[in-house]
Formats: sequence, C-alpha cells, structure tokens
Amino acid sequence: MLRKFRAGLMLSAASLVLAVSSIAVAKPYKGAEVYTPQGYLHGRIEVRMRMARGSGILSTFFTYKDGSELSGAFWEEIDIEVFGKDNARSWQSNIITGMGTRVTSEEVHTADASLADGYHTYGLEWTPDYVAWTFDGREVRRTTGAQVGTLRNPQGLRMNTWSSDVVEWVGAFDDSVLPQHQFVNWIKYYRYNNGGFELAWQDDFDSLDGARWSKADWTFDGNRVDFDPQNVTVKDGTLVLSLTREGQTGFNGAVPRDEGTEPGTGAGGGATTTTASASSGGGAGGAATASASSGGGAGGAGGAGGAATVTSSSGGGAGGEGTVTTSSAGGDAPGEGGGIGGTLDEELSDAGCGCVTAGASATPSSWAAALAVGLSALAMRRRRTRG
Repeated sequence: MLRKFRAGLMLSAASLVLAVSSIAVAKPYKGAEVYTPQGYLHGRIEVRMRMARGSGILSTFFTYKDGSELSGAFWEEIDIEVFGKDNARSWQSNIITGMGTRVTSEEVHTADASLADGYHTYGLEWTPDYVAWTFDGREVRRTTGAQVGTLRNPQGLRMNTWSSDVVEWVGAFDDSVLPQHQFVNWIKYYRYNNGGFELAWQDDFDSLDGARWSKADWTFDGNRVDFDPQNVTVKDGTLVLSLTREGQTGFNGAVPRDEGTEPGTGAGGGATTTTASASSGGGAGGAATASASSGGGAGGAGGAGGAATVTSSSGGGAGGEGTVTTSSAGGDAPGEGGGIGGTLDEELSDAGCGCVTAGASATPSSWAAALAVGLSALAMRRRRTRG
C-alpha cells in the first residue's frame, strides 16, 4: 500500500481558510471521521460496530500517529478496514510503517454474514512484542517481529466512513446506495501494564464527548468525499458516521438495535430498567436489578428476556431470567475483559469466529492521512492516497 503525498504549503491563516473551504465544497459526496487528539502507546481497543454497505465504500477503525504524512516523518498506523463491496462480508487488517517507501502487511478476512447486517466487536491489541486483531472476541491474526518493533510512538484513535477511487481495491462506486451509515455502539480502551491490560475508559456514546473526540473537516487525495462534521451524529446511545450526497448530510433514521451481549445496546438502551447499579447494559426488556454488570443485549442484564437479578456478570444468555451470579458467559462476543482465542497468523483459521483469512494483499492498501489545523496557520493535517 504505497502512498503519495503533497506537502501542504504554509499559507496565511486567511488564505488557508479559503483553501480548505474550497476543498470542502469541491466534492459531491460527504463522509465522516472522528478522532482522538490524545495519543495512546500500546493497549487494547475494542469497538462495537455495524458497517456501511456498498461497492467503493469503506468503514474503518484505526490508530494513527499524527504527523506521519509529513515529509521526513516515520509513518505509524494500525488498521481495521471493512469493505462495503460484495455485501460487506470482508475486512482488512494492516500495519503501515516506514519513511519514504511504506511497509505494509495487509491481510483480508471474510465473515460468514454481512458486516452491515449486525453489530460485531472488532479489537486491536498492541504491545511492544505483537499486534493482534480480534473479531467478536476471537483472535484472527497476530503479527510479531521487526515491523511491530518500529511502532514506537503514541497513536490517536480514529473511525471514518469514506469512498476510495481505487476500483481494484474497493470496487466500483455506486452512489445509488447512498446514504450509508457506520453505527458505533461503544468503544473501550485498555491500557497496557506489565504484560496485561487494564480498562482505562469506555465510551457508550450517550453523547459525543468533546474532550475525547474531534470531528474531521478535511479530505485527501484518492478520497471521493470530504469529511463533513454534520455527518457525525449521536442518537440513541450510538455514534453514527454517514456517507451522503452533498446537501443531504446528517442522520434522521432509526438506529438499528444491537442484539449482542455487551454493554450499551444502542437504540435507547433498556426500555423498562428499574434499577441499574454500576451497569452499562440495557436492552429491549431491561433488568429489574443489574448490579455491577456489563451485560446487555438479547439476554443479559437489560436484554430482551430481562434478568430478575444479575450480579457481577459480564455475560448474558439469549433469554436468561432468574439469577446469574459471577458469570462471564454468554453470547457471541466477549464481556468486559474481552477474549483471545483462535490461532496465530501462521495458520489463520477462523477458530469459530466466522472469519476466514484470505491472505496478504499484493495491492497497495487503503488509508491514510489527515490535515492538521494550527491556530495561527491552518495546516493540512493529513492527506493520503493509494498509488
């Protein structure tokens, strides 16, 4: 995945504002991106998402070292990129490093069903020794060695929906499917500490935390869309990233419910919850009491069946009622601690997770770079293109 860049010219603030404004209205399609200005060094990130569908469209979560795109800078990035083509059944894991010539390690994984038809938990584990990707709590790839060792700096967390113009990679764009949306139920960040992971924070997107997230308002070469802040919406406990035509930005539809078993079921949470003590669950039925529970979804604390009492549970069954004590079982996806199963990338089997590795991609990959906006001179943060 080689990339070419144009260094941003240092213009006066007024001139650059006009330049950025002209870029923003130059493209007929609008996408969305959120990012954390804060960087994180190592850790585990889990994101519960339902992706966009349509040829030419990408839905992503990735980590990125700010300034990687600048001349003379060393690029550092770890990717999860879901292809909208072929009914959104495949996604790509990747690491990008290097100065000048980029080193990439792309692999494509295929799910049993469309990733646009339901929520799934996508995970990254980044340590000094390895990077691993998980899908619904099962490890589908792990990589070690020299490239991992070059990931030395904190990276911000980013999610976006966009359209690449590289047809051989993402498929031919069909704008008749617009609008399309990427739904994010929740995200968790675990810090890495002495060989283990500790939950540092979780965002259930009851609102958009302006201290944690910023909205992108730029574009880059090879991208059919401008990132428009109006295509970033929070509704019913869900972050919605939209891809629309110009003049049709925003999201006014119904948020699809997450029927999984993890916290923050989206679509409004529990409808009849009486007491939810230290619980991030909440589903269609709601729990009478959910004490210290991270369950949720179809049968856990706050699930469709609704448990009478759930104590210290991070799981949840399909209908479960009665009493569940100190249980971490349940459902398709892991509870608060996540889970690591599956195999290393030498075998690359699905290990029961519904993902099959198609192998390393020989084509240059996706993704890319931002426009950094300074106070005195609004400099382009990031521009990336395949080539």
